[in-house]
Amino acid sequence: MLPQDVETARWFAEEVHPHERALRAYLRDRFPSMHDIDDVVQDSYLQLLRQKPAGRIASARAYLFTVAHNAVLKVFRKRSIFSDVPVNELPAWRLLDDGQSVAETANTHQREALVAEAIAGLPGRCREVFKLRLARGLSHAEIAAQLGLSEATVRVQVARGLQKCMQFLRERGLGDEQ
Repeated sequence: MLPQDVETARWFAEEVHPHERALRAYLRDRFPSMHDIDDVVQDSYLQLLRQKPAGRIASARAYLFTVAHNAVLKVFRKRSIFSDVPVNELPAWRLLDDGQSVAETANTHQREALVAEAIAGLPGRCREVFKLRLARGLSHAEIAAQLGLSEATVRVQVARGLQKCMQFLRERGLGDEQ
């Protein structure tokens, strides 16, 4: 074993490894959905050992925690881009409808965009109540309790929101039958 390898092994044993328990606790607390903590810890050690010869590490603990934190974020970014689920195992609603043409799909997206624009154009309180009712499916009572309003006020705001959205859509050529 070369002298620098002995020095690196001593440094790792004294300066880095004692922080493993704290690092694992930090990762479990900060990222509870992270299941690959062992891999993150090992990758962090590897990164740390690669940087040690360059002599750029002032605090092994701080560097270790930072590297581990960034490694977890990298895993989450990768998961958001690539799915662990094979395409043939995806639920049907995640797949394109073979029966729908490109024009029908574009039309559907355009209608959805118009509805979103209509909702966005509602006055603040009305929009908030309307979204809670339609998007989250909360009852009038639940909305009233959450926002500190009376149920009657919630009913009026939902009705006004619906009326304004329907008017917005009619003005853009979408009738009641749409």
